[in-house]
Amino acid sequence: MFTQVLQLDVHGTPQAWIAVEQAALHYATDRVAWQLGQGPLAVLRGGFNVPLQRDSVLEVHPIIAVRGAAKCNLFDVTPSVTKDKLLRRDRHTCAYCGDVFAAQDLQCEHILPESRGGAWCWMNLVAACAGCNGRKAARTPDEARMPLLYLHYVPSRFEDFLLKGRNIRADVHEWLAARLPKNSRLN
Repeated sequence: MFTQVLQLDVHGTPQAWIAVEQAALHYATDRVAWQLGQGPLAVLRGGFNVPLQRDSVLEVHPIIAVRGAAKCNLFDVTPSVTKDKLLRRDRHTCAYCGDVFAAQDLQCEHILPESRGGAWCWMNLVAACAGCNGRKAARTPDEARMPLLYLHYVPSRFEDFLLKGRNIRADVHEWLAARLPKNSRLN
């Protein structure tokens, strides 16, 4: 079941994945500027509206744009790194041997080893299987003679929302995917 709503600002910039209840609050306070999606994500039913003589019904769509200024320009914010998002970015493929693995069989591998000052960041991490990670050890890929098979990169804002969304409706996925950079690995 799809339980997340993609909240945008009025310009169409993704702001957050929010719960249906949070989206309902935006509808109830008339903060939704526009909505997208093929049909509602949820239909919430309330009590009987006596002045209007009808049942209270609220349709929550999977993509909503909320009025008001965004608190910050999210294009200036580097997306956070998690193991799950890193493995999705790298398509569950070991950066050294090129084999595809299940998530539990992959590790987050520091290109510049952590013991030598390597940071936990998008530009210093790749997915690696246990065998390759152990073989590389505390060396750089050049020192270990293990060249990277693909480039590491910082995901765009739209890629980040695809990477962290677990159960994404097809229409929401298509909307985000249409805004991915042309060279995205998620295309």
